[in-house]
Order: sequence, then C-alpha cells, then structure tokens
Amino acid sequence: MNTLMRRAQHLHHWRTYCIKQCAAVAGNEATAAAKGKTSYEELIDSRHQQAERSIVVQVSSEKSYNELYNYCSRFGRIVTAHHYTVPHEDELHYMLLEYANANEATAAIDSSAYNAELSGHSSVSAGGSGSGVPVRSPFLWFRAAAAAGKRNQSKLSANHKPLPLTTVAGTRPLAQDHLHTLLRSAESIEQQLQLLYEHTRLNDLGVRMRFLAALQVQQAIAGMFPEARAQPFGSSVNGFGKMGCDLDLILRFDGATTAQSERQLMSRLVYHTKENLSNGRSQTQRQMECIGDLLHLFLPGVCHVRRILQARVPIIKYHHEHLDLEVDLSMSNLTGFYMSELLYMFGELDPRVRPLTFSIRRWAQSCGLTNPSPGRWISNFSLSCLVMYFLQQLRQPILPSISAMVKTAASTDIRITEDGINCTFARDMERVSFASRNTSSLSELLLQFFEFYSQFDFHNRAISLNEARALSKPDHSAMYIVNPLEQLLNVSKNVSLEECERLRIEVRNAAWILESEVENSTLTEQERNEQSWGLLNLFKHPEKAVIRPNMFFKPRMVEVSDLFEKSQLNGSTTTPPINYKNATMRQQVQSIKAATRNELKQLRESSTATSSSSSSSSSSTTVTATAMPTAKSKRNR
Repeated sequence: MNTLMRRAQHLHHWRTYCIKQCAAVAGNEATAAAKGKTSYEELIDSRHQQAERSIVVQVSSEKSYNELYNYCSRFGRIVTAHHYTVPHEDELHYMLLEYANANEATAAIDSSAYNAELSGHSSVSAGGSGSGVPVRSPFLWFRAAAAAGKRNQSKLSANHKPLPLTTVAGTRPLAQDHLHTLLRSAESIEQQLQLLYEHTRLNDLGVRMRFLAALQVQQAIAGMFPEARAQPFGSSVNGFGKMGCDLDLILRFDGATTAQSERQLMSRLVYHTKENLSNGRSQTQRQMECIGDLLHLFLPGVCHVRRILQARVPIIKYHHEHLDLEVDLSMSNLTGFYMSELLYMFGELDPRVRPLTFSIRRWAQSCGLTNPSPGRWISNFSLSCLVMYFLQQLRQPILPSISAMVKTAASTDIRITEDGINCTFARDMERVSFASRNTSSLSELLLQFFEFYSQFDFHNRAISLNEARALSKPDHSAMYIVNPLEQLLNVSKNVSLEECERLRIEVRNAAWILESEVENSTLTEQERNEQSWGLLNLFKHPEKAVIRPNMFFKPRMVEVSDLFEKSQLNGSTTTPPINYKNATMRQQVQSIKAATRNELKQLRESSTATSSSSSSSSSSTTVTATAMPTAKSKRNR
C-alpha cells in the first residue's frame, strides 16, 4: 500500500510537471526571465528536445559547410550549426545542425540512404560503418554529389546565404600555453578565477553532443520500449563539467517520467509482461548484458564496449568515436541522477560556487591529489563535497544545509528510488528562500578554503552536508564524507590515510603560496604579462603530478644540517648561502641557530666536566648521542 501511495504521489508530480511544460511552450522565455533561474528538470527537458531537433553529419572538411547547409536546408530551417573535429589518423570533421523543430530533423534522417558501397568491415575514415546492419540514427555522413548520382543538384543561391557557424573546432580544449597567457594577462586573481572557469568548463556544443549520445541509445530500443528514457547526469548536466569530461547515462525502461503514465494508470487494459525469475540485481545484470550486445553490434560510432556488472552499481562503458566521448551507462543509479540535481541547484544558488570548485579541482590535479583512474586518492566528487561543505559552514553561509532543503520540500518534490532511498528535497529554488549575506570575493574564498581544511580534524570528524556541520566519525576511514542521499555510505571511503594526510599538507602549502601571492599583488601590467603570478604559481608544482606511494613525504623547507655552521660539522671554512622563502623563515632559523649554539656549548662543558676519567672516544660518543635528540626537537619545531 505504501508503495502504491508513493507511486501515486510520484505520478501526480509528473502530471503537474508536464502540464507546466506544455504551458511553458508558449511563454518559456518570459517565465525564465521572471524566475531568473532554470530548474534542473526544465534544463534536462529542453536539452532532450534540442537533441531531437539535431543531426550530426561527418564531412570532408570545414569547407564543406556551405554545400551541406544548402542541401540540408531543403528539409527545414536550420537555426544553429557547430563544427568540431575528432582526432584520428587524419583529423575527422563533423557538423552538428539544429533544425527549428523535430519533424524537420526527422525528415533529414528519413531521406538518408544506407551505405552499400563499402566492404563489410567498419571504416571510420571513409565515413559510415561499411555495409553492415542498416541502423537509423542521427549520425550521418555527407558523400560527394557525383557519388549520390545527382550532379544537377541546386546550387547555393545568392539570396540564400548559409547561417554562420556558431563554433569552429568547438570541442578542442584551450592549449595550456594559451590558457597561461590568458591568466597572466588578467588584472587580478579574481579575474583569473573567472577566466579559468569560462575557458575550461563544458561548453554548449559539448552538452549538445552528450544529449545526442543519449538520444541514440533511447531511439535504439524505442521499438520495444517506447517510453524508455536515457538521461544524462553527473558533470555533463550539473554545470561542474570540464571540456572532455565523460558522460554518465541512466537508462530507464518504464514510463514513470512521462505524462502517459497517468493515462496508463486509469486504463483498464494492461500489458502482459515477463515475470522476473531472479532477484532485482541479477535481473538488471542480465538486462545490461543484452544492452551491451545491442550497443556493440548495432549502434554506429559505438566501440570498445566493456561490461562492469559486478560493481555496486553495474555499468557498461564504451567509447563513441563520432563524438570522441567516453560513456558510462547504468540502469539503477537514480541516486546519482538526483545527486546531480542537488549539485546543479547549489551551482545556481550563487555565481561563486562553480568558479571556486573549478579552481580547486584544477589545483588538486596539478599537485597530484586527483587521478583519472580509480584508486586510493580523492575523487572529483569528494573534492566537490569538500567545497560545498566549506561554503555551508562559513559565518555567513553561501549554501544552505540539505536538511533545510528537505524541510521546505513540497509533495511534488517527493522522490523515492526503487531501492527505497529517499531523495526528497525542495526543487523550487524560490521555496528554499535562502539568501546569502556573504560578500567575500572568489580569491578570498579560495584562501579561506585552504586555511579551513589545513586545520580540519579529519582524524576524528566526519563531514555532513545534510547538517552543514562536522560529526563524530562513525568508523576508522581516513576521510569520512557522509553521502548526502545515502547517508549510511561514505563518499570518500576509498581515500587512504596517506592521501588524506597529503591533502592536509597540500592545502597548507597552497594557503601559504596564495597568501604570499595576495601580498605581492602589486605587480605592474608588464610584470604580470612576463612572469607567472596568482593562480599560475598555485598550480605550479615542482614535481610531475604522478601518484606515487612516497609522495606523502614532502621535502623539508630547510635541511637540519643547514641549521649548523659547516665548520662545526666537517671543519670547512666556507658556508654556501641559504635561500629562504621569506623574512619570517629567516628570522626563525636564526633564532634556532642561536639556541642550538648555546645548547651545544653547554653540552660540551658538561661533557668535559663529567668525563675527565674517560677516554676521548667515549666522550665523543656521549656528546653525539645527547646532541641528536636536541637537533631532532629543533627540526620538529
């Protein structure tokens, strides 16, 4: 009965949501302007519709655009066009065209022919997939006019000029040298943070391509599952993705996210369905095995399919060669989908959240704290949770606690996954009614982040975004971040004690570097353009950012031997100069030297007085054994 009540509430929500969407068709722009922000569900829905209006065409080069535009315009009005390249033996060129409506895109796809000219083996560079199984998809290629047997095609008329390309090579990330030049030319660290975010985040073309990949999977099974939905989630849609990030997809067979489900609930005619003969997890694994075969055997562009079905969340990984995109497909990760929604809302609540997160991720990558492959190091998601928690616990918080969002949730915000996990929180940003009074700049927040975690007690305390405060750690994990939606799980359970300590050391070093950069921010424009400063010094790391077991042990700022005069150690009369990082360090070292000389003098006098009857060798041994702990204690200071 409880399950039926939850489903009824869920369906009521989707009926209300779809009514709102239909009303928004006529006045979507006015509504968005009135609210000021787009909800997560509105974003997902608009991107899905955008994908349904789009096609991707492989061309010989960027110069083919005029001819392609002229040909494709016969099917409808093209509203935007993007060019991008995919690395191969020879660089491959693609055009993404968006029509004014989905019917026009469908007409272009329906007019396409299957390739019967190539041999049976796949040939990406030739465009197309050989004479294999003919599959209908939005991924096409543009062959020469002579090959199409239509030499008398209409020419591009003078009054029918093509729409300018919105982007050229739109997926190519900014070169490191170019990015560094941009950051050096900035006027302040604040501007550097904004430039880093604007030039490294996932752009509009990248999002369009990811929703097209989802649409391809969705359409591939639409015949048997007409209500199937392939939903992108994660960094691709929550606003925290960078150029080239992977695509996370969740595939759902049921129609719980469509208005038709309400009509099905009222119908007296019910479909016969196959009974599950095994438990839910085993059934999901068998279904994903079949989906993996479908992707591998039939979908154009899909290659290198790997099935990882024994993981906590079974996934299928594959590469899409027409989009140059790595994809992770799951069928039971609804909590991940709703977690993306939560992060999206956090990013929308304050304009400082995303640029701050981008800069901290970049810093972590530069010093080797994060790594693309899974392991004992902190992940980007855990790092993002650290940023969100920091912004929650400020004296003037920038983000609300998740529990406050749960308390303000309405009945339409109820989300219960099939595993019984409660993912309910307020989806309406206006209902949350949270307004931050914090006026700190981005550069100030970045410094405060490093200072905060350099003093955080990871050994005894756990981080809770739900309560926006630190809790007693429930187990002996090196780092404990409570999963915001599955609160019995630890997001950072994989992080080793060594990596947790490295994080503490690196944030302490970063705080010191950034504080020095703020103090030395009075550079002239010429000096800023000629040398590294600000974030560039923060991202600069003396060693290559490669994870190694001994990276926990960082080099000392000053060697212990440098605290003593060389003449005292080996009789040498020459002492090489010591380079100090600042005046405070020099003063501290001088004080340590003076105190050490006095203690050595007292030790020698004491040794001479107490060892008059002993041999000179025994006396030397006693002095050395007594002096060693003193030197060690000075080093620890």
